[in-house]
Amino acid sequence: MEIERKYLISSVPFALSSYPCRKIEQGYLSTAPVVRIRRDNNDYILTYKSKGMMIREEYNLPLTKESYEHLKEKIDGRLITKKRYVIPLKDSLFIELDIFSGDLAPLMLAEVEFPDKETANHFTPPKWKLKCSQFPSCVDFTGFNCIQNCVYCYYLSFFSKIALKHRPHYFHI
Repeated sequence: MEIERKYLISSVPFALSSYPCRKIEQGYLSTAPVVRIRRDNNDYILTYKSKGMMIREEYNLPLTKESYEHLKEKIDGRLITKKRYVIPLKDSLFIELDIFSGDLAPLMLAEVEFPDKETANHFTPPKWKLKCSQFPSCVDFTGFNCIQNCVYCYYLSFFSKIALKHRPHYFHI
């Protein structure tokens, strides 16, 4: 069981160099159900995710590099590349901050995984996070839905300074 919330980020108010970083490459083989392949540094993983936003089943299976390369040719849409920083929070929680590269730059998403639904529902994100409140379907982003389909979320990330100045009511701050 995976219990997570994702947030659109406009900027990070501190240097990331002191936090662990991994290079990730991923693509989606299917969206219903979600089937994803990922290279995480030198690990290769096939992931299945059930329906749901904040709470859903998730299964990870190891792949060989050869299997990953073979499946990579079969993905739908773009191959996503990003750096992931792991930032500790209080109460044994962590933010996994994804900074995207390629045509998705400068998109930044943060994900927090929780031990239970109650903790997730009572979580208050740090002040440096912003989340899209204009479209309820985007309140908890999923990698595929936001990156592949939600042009509005990408627009807000790319033009966050302009959007904050002219449309501050779009965000929870």
